Amino acid sequence: MEENPQSDITAALLSRERGVIRCARYAFSPNRLHFCGPDKANEILAYIDEDTADFGLRYLLSQFEVMAPYLIAIASANKISDPFDERVIEAYWLGNELLDNASKQSMYIHLKDTLRVKDRFGAKYFKTIEDKISDGAKMHHSFQVMNVWQRMGHKEEAHTIESIDSCRISWGKVLSVAGPILTVERKPILFDGKQMYLGKVEKRKIIRHLGDDGLMDDVSVGDCISMHWDLPCEILNQRQVSHLSRFTKMHIQLANKSI
Repeated sequence: MEENPQSDITAALLSRERGVIRCARYAFSPNRLHFCGPDKANEILAYIDEDTADFGLRYLLSQFEVMAPYLIAIASANKISDPFDERVIEAYWLGNELLDNASKQSMYIHLKDTLRVKDRFGAKYFKTIEDKISDGAKMHHSFQVMNVWQRMGHKEEAHTIESIDSCRISWGKVLSVAGPILTVERKPILFDGKQMYLGKVEKRKIIRHLGDDGLMDDVSVGDCISMHWDLPCEILNQRQVSHLSRFTKMHIQLANKSI
């Protein structure tokens, strides 16, 4: 079969655009709550509603203080030039094989020198982070949420179990679609006084429309979706659910070592 360089270029450009818009779907909800990123939630939502991406959206996302350095670190570890490559976005938010290529040393440098966790919170605090790196922690969003207890965006304050459950990326099955309301079943993260754990399945109602803008118009009953701060992000396939479940459980276990 004759190769088509133009087709390859088009596919690469489309993949880059998908990476940026997928990233926006996950980054929007904490930005809307003024936890991280520039004060541009309405602009980000407009991009999501139109399902388009350009340099403007890429620039907005590059200003997220915690997320953007993670994307750069994952891309660098995998010799990927674009931190918004779709594979990198999926690695950070959901998890994939790219995380295995980021060495313990690169994660240490990322947390100590780039995010300055040791300078911000002290040597004793950072020692628990070092131990978790040695135990196999990965550059996944769930690690940052569950194991760096202090928020590091606009509000440097300790997480609660409720904020951990909302801030991590959760997944669940859609039970009903009623206009702007989705009813999903998901497992919450709970705390029994000694350890965090995934609880029993519970029903939760979340919104998929904010005013005239839609976050997820193509969802159907039976779909499995990802959620961030009680807003839907995207429909997941079984591979993505498996990865998200694996890394979430891994980082719950690591978090429990220092509780």
